[in-house]
Amino acid sequence: MLFLLAMLALAAVVVGVAVIAGLVARVRWLAARSTATAAVGVKKQPGGRTVGFFHPYCNAGGGGERVLWCAVQALCTEHPDVHCVVYTGDVDAERDEILGRAQSRFGLTIDPNRVTFVMLRRRDLVEATAYPRFTMLGQSLGSMLLGWEALSQLIPDVFIDSMGYAFVLPMAWAAGCRVGCYVHYPTISTDMLSRVQSREDAFNNNEAVSQSAVRTWVKVVYYRLFAMLYGLMGSAAEVVLVNSSWTHGHIVSLWRKPKVTTIVYPPCNTADLEENPLEGRSEKVVSVAQYRPEKNHALQLTAFARFLSDNPQFAGKVELVLIGGCRNEGDQARVTSLRALRTQLCLDESTQIYTNLEYSELKRHLREATVGIHTMRDEHFGIGVVEFMAAGAIPLAHNSAGPRMDIVTPSPDDGLPTGRLAATEAEYADALRDLFSLSGGERLALQQRARRAVKHKFSDEAFATAFLAAVAPLFQP
Repeated sequence: MLFLLAMLALAAVVVGVAVIAGLVARVRWLAARSTATAAVGVKKQPGGRTVGFFHPYCNAGGGGERVLWCAVQALCTEHPDVHCVVYTGDVDAERDEILGRAQSRFGLTIDPNRVTFVMLRRRDLVEATAYPRFTMLGQSLGSMLLGWEALSQLIPDVFIDSMGYAFVLPMAWAAGCRVGCYVHYPTISTDMLSRVQSREDAFNNNEAVSQSAVRTWVKVVYYRLFAMLYGLMGSAAEVVLVNSSWTHGHIVSLWRKPKVTTIVYPPCNTADLEENPLEGRSEKVVSVAQYRPEKNHALQLTAFARFLSDNPQFAGKVELVLIGGCRNEGDQARVTSLRALRTQLCLDESTQIYTNLEYSELKRHLREATVGIHTMRDEHFGIGVVEFMAAGAIPLAHNSAGPRMDIVTPSPDDGLPTGRLAATEAEYADALRDLFSLSGGERLALQQRARRAVKHKFSDEAFATAFLAAVAPLFQP
C-alpha cells in the first residue's frame, strides 16, 4: 500500500512539474525572444513559423531518423515560410556533417538554410544505462530535464516529438506550442504488462524479477501506474501519428485520443531499392537493425548455426551478414558480445558483423542478399523488413506486431505469401532451409510478390502525403 501511494504521489508531482516547467520556460522565452532566436541561428521569415522536432539522436542513422528527415523535407517543400529546428544531443557533430549523413544514409537532400540545430548537452539523462532500476520512469523524468534544456533555448510555434518522449509533450503545451508527436513504439504496452504478469523472461524482465512473486507484484503495480502516467502525458498532444496498426492499438488504448490518432507508415526507400535486379543473387542472409537488446541479434546467430547444423549441404555456401548502427557504449558492448557468440558457435567463416555502414555499402549487401532476417518480438513497424522486400530480399521476420499485421501479409493481388514469419530458433532454421531450397522460379515469384506489396504502400511519397495531412491541424488557427 505504501508503494502504491508513493507512486500515485510521484505521478501527481511529475504532471505538476511538467506544466510548471513549461510555463516558466514560456515566461523566460518571451522575456528574451529576439536575442535567443538570433543566438541559435533561426532564420525565420516575417510571418513565418518555426517547427521544432525533439529528436536527441538525430544523427543515429536508423529508421526513426529517416522519419525525421523525410518529415523535415516534406514540411520545407509544402510550407515555404517554415523553418525547422531540430533539438539534438549530437554535440560532437557539425550541421553539415549531420545533413551530409542524411544524404549518404538515406539519399535525402535537406536545405541547410531551412534547418537549425539546438544542441542538448545532457542527452545522458535519457540513456537507459543511467537507470538500472525503474528504467522507464528514470528515462521519462530525464527526458523532462532534457525538454527543459531544449525549450529554455528556443520555443517553436509547433513542437513535434519524433522519438517517443511523451513526458516532454505537456511541457511544450504549457510553453504555448501547438503539440504533435510521431510514436514509433509505446513506452509501455499491454504486451509488456502481460509478460511480467505471466513471469516470462525477457530483455526488460530479467530472471531476478520473473522468479520472484513479490518482485513481480511490485513490477506489475509499477507498470500499471506508469501506464496511467504515460496516458496523461500523451493527452497533451493535439495530433498523434503512429507508425503501424500495432502501435495504433496500444496508443489509443493508453492515450484515449482515437479521433486525432492516425497511422502514418514510416518512409522506406522503396524507389531506390527497387532498382536492384531480382536474379543473380548470392546465397546470403542479411540483417539490418541497430544493435539494441530488443532486436535480438543473438537469435539470428543461433538460428543460423542450427540451420547449418541441421542442413550440412548449405555449410560453406550460405553466408550471414549483420549490419547495424551503434549509438553508444552499450551498443558497442553488444556487438562485442555478438562477435564472441559468433566464435562460440563456430560461425567466424560464415558470418560478418558490420557497424555504421555507409548507405552505398548497405545497398550493395541488399542487392546481393537472397533473404533478409528480422528477429525482434513486437517490432512496432519494421522498416528494415520493408527495405528487404523492396530490395528483392525475401523477408524472414518475427511473427508478431508490425511485420505480421502490416508488412509480411498475403499479396493484395492473389493472396499468396510475400515472405515467411517465425518466432523460435527452430522455426527460423526451418524457414531458412525452405527458402534456400526453392527453385529459381519459385524464388523469383516470391521476390516479385514481396516487391509489389510494398512498392506504393511504404514509399517516401506516401509518407509525405500522409504526414502533411496528419499535421495540418497544427498549422491552422
